[in-house]
Amino acid sequence: MCRSKMAVRASEPVRNPNSVPRPAMSDPSRTPRNSSSKSQGEKPSSSSSKTPKTPLSDPFRGTSSSYTAASTSSYPPPSVSSHASLSSLRDTLPESAQIYDFSEIRAATNNFLGKRHSSTSSSSQSWRCVVSGKDALVFQRKLRKSMTRSDVLQKLTVISKSHFTSIVKLLGVSISGEHIYLVYEFVQGSDLGLCLRNKMNPDFTVLSTWMSRMQIATDVAHGLDYIHNTAGLSIDMVHKHVKSSGIIVTEPSFNAKICHFGAAELCGETREDGPQATAAAAERQFEGVRGYMSPEFKATGVATQKSDVYAFGVVILELMTGKEPVTYKFDRSSGNYRLISVIETAREAVEGGGEEGVEGRLRRWTDKRLRDSFPVDAAEKLTRVALQCVQEDPDKRPDMKWVAGKISKLYLASKIWAERVKFPTEISVSLAPR
Repeated sequence: MCRSKMAVRASEPVRNPNSVPRPAMSDPSRTPRNSSSKSQGEKPSSSSSKTPKTPLSDPFRGTSSSYTAASTSSYPPPSVSSHASLSSLRDTLPESAQIYDFSEIRAATNNFLGKRHSSTSSSSQSWRCVVSGKDALVFQRKLRKSMTRSDVLQKLTVISKSHFTSIVKLLGVSISGEHIYLVYEFVQGSDLGLCLRNKMNPDFTVLSTWMSRMQIATDVAHGLDYIHNTAGLSIDMVHKHVKSSGIIVTEPSFNAKICHFGAAELCGETREDGPQATAAAAERQFEGVRGYMSPEFKATGVATQKSDVYAFGVVILELMTGKEPVTYKFDRSSGNYRLISVIETAREAVEGGGEEGVEGRLRRWTDKRLRDSFPVDAAEKLTRVALQCVQEDPDKRPDMKWVAGKISKLYLASKIWAERVKFPTEISVSLAPR
């Protein structure tokens, strides 16, 4: 009975019109006891028995223990905070990403002598370890320009407020000399490139259905849309490292998460203004991945949102074929190897001639491990969306918001197709002798 009274008093009071009004809380004679004291025969509630160890700015820890009946006079009722706008709520989110002391990074990696993590998502060194009690991956990257602690903190403040399910979360950074150490949460799974191309068993893939690949395409599309149009608010954020090996396929749900979010900004690899911009671009012009770099990225070395769209288009074509962006095929007539791009084969599939038509060409072009089971209409539209993303002129490429919307519609159409062709479960088959 005492506990129910405390709960009512902590929220909006409900009074019986026939009851006598209680004295106000400001009356010294009615001052509530300290949360640590116990009344006779009454157990203190869990919300008031402990003093919070974390600051009150963390909405997930400490709030319930601080907002009790003993402190109603210093806190507004819940109805007041419910009117807060989403923008102000975003500003009050916990700043989980932080700047670690370099000694903490050294201790976590055993002074960088610990076993290195074999990651295909980045050519830089990485270690899997525990940082501040969290299972993490630490990537060592070279700083492309000198950055002060305030510069890093300013960028980190924007990045740390980004919360999206399709992005691997950045936990914090540490700077030592000419290197920056990026600490990301560890995600259980494997990268998309390995899921599509298993060298030990080329005929097997965990993404053996059309819907599994549409799920990956949808997750990555919405993740990039978030990075471009939401994460940076007034800043035009660029990912720069979009590639199949930089996308984690999680277990056991087979969803996709984009790795290395915020790395380009924190390493000083984004667009620069001023007289040193040309020199910096020339220094970075070879820092791309073959097959994913747009023509202007190759020429200038500067990554933009349009170059991200180009790389995403290549990833979509990878999902459909299971092949690498560029491969080499031996030409018997010339005796030389010929470079084959997945972009060229995609154009031939939807725009080429021949008597077999688009459907026949698409069935020959798509990954054989899908066992010819996919909606042809959705596959053709998805291929055309990808080809729009990889146009040579960046001004002709769509933005990620448009791309994400198109892929979401194709995902829904594919889901309807999958439900229609699903093997009926009510049919039973018996192999026993008659």
